[in-house]
Amino acid sequence: MTIKLGIPSKGRLMQDTLDWFGARGISIERTGTDREYAGRVQGIDGVELVLLSAGEIPYELAAGRIALGVTGTDVVREKIAGWDQKMTELTPMGFGQADLVLAVPKTWTDVSDLTDLDAVAEAFWKTHGLRLRIATKYHRLVRAYLRDAGVAGYQLVDSQGATEGTVANGTAEAIADITSTGATLEANHLKIIGEVIHASQATLFRSDTAALDRADQTLLKAFLDRLKID
Repeated sequence: MTIKLGIPSKGRLMQDTLDWFGARGISIERTGTDREYAGRVQGIDGVELVLLSAGEIPYELAAGRIALGVTGTDVVREKIAGWDQKMTELTPMGFGQADLVLAVPKTWTDVSDLTDLDAVAEAFWKTHGLRLRIATKYHRLVRAYLRDAGVAGYQLVDSQGATEGTVANGTAEAIADITSTGATLEANHLKIIGEVIHASQATLFRSDTAALDRADQTLLKAFLDRLKID
């Protein structure tokens, strides 16, 4: 019997994950060199460690290739349509907090909420014959948020680099991105408007699509009991 646990493979998110499990009596260690994605779980038999990028973990959970995974709630909601039919949030882990927000240039002094943004988008179309561009990595979440708020006349443009710099670079008029302190937004002369689109943090998820036999289910329950998770 074996169940697979996917955790982030590097960076602060990985270290915080290791510390979180360690504080609950489960020691997770990387093995080999920094370039090798290998490790082991000590403290309970039968749990196999899988080291992945935080962005890969939602796909592996949804496909049932791992039984448990640690990643941000923002990544799950953005990448997996109908995510709550494929996995379950077990517990927030208390680190990796960041808010997905919408931000515009500070020079837009008359824009303080989404109603104002909708008006600006309409004026932008009338003046330039183009839709107002919002740079983001979070198309699914941002589109749903703006739709619910009744904002139209915009287009989302993909940003895989430094999203906050797209306004200064002239490739977008506004942005939607995650922020922890707001310092990067401030440095790029941007201000937040509207409400937080999604408050994210690292969370332990259980796959609801993983094919687990009775022995695997017993092991999973024992593991979660060790972590004091119902």
